[in-house]
Amino acid sequence: MSPTRNVSGASPAELAARVLAAAKARGNATLACAESCTGGAVASALTDVPGASAVFRGGVVAYSVAVKRSALGVPAETLARFGVVSRECAEAMARGAVRTLGADFAVATTGVAGPGPQDGVPAGTVCIAVAAPDATFSETVFFPGETRERVKSLATRAALGLLADVLSGKEK
Repeated sequence: MSPTRNVSGASPAELAARVLAAAKARGNATLACAESCTGGAVASALTDVPGASAVFRGGVVAYSVAVKRSALGVPAETLARFGVVSRECAEAMARGAVRTLGADFAVATTGVAGPGPQDGVPAGTVCIAVAAPDATFSETVFFPGETRERVKSLATRAALGLLADVLSGKEK
């Protein structure tokens, strides 16, 4: 596994501005977040941009499995079969955020920020998904050897990058 998108160039603020501009260009498409390992950093980056309230509905920080299930409706079967750190879980979280928050698009993050592995998954592994009206897009990125804070920062950038790409039609 390796990062699939260039997350080092743009800051979270620049990526968030891109996301919001793309949502507005789509007729004020509404946005939501479902975050685990990023702990609300994606929502924070979005709400730091003036005018975000025109499109951003809200977010759920689902750090525990119980909250992933209760607030986002992640099926127990998905968790049992694929685990919490999986593309399947991230996809279910994103779809759950769309339902729960009444948004057109939602981005989700789940992973292991570190410092050590979790359930056999190495630190630095992050699964990201974006639920769109007609499809769900996901990827796994890996940031080996990074600090916990750096993994969270890079994962936030990757999540915003994927969301921007989906909104602008670059992901099909």
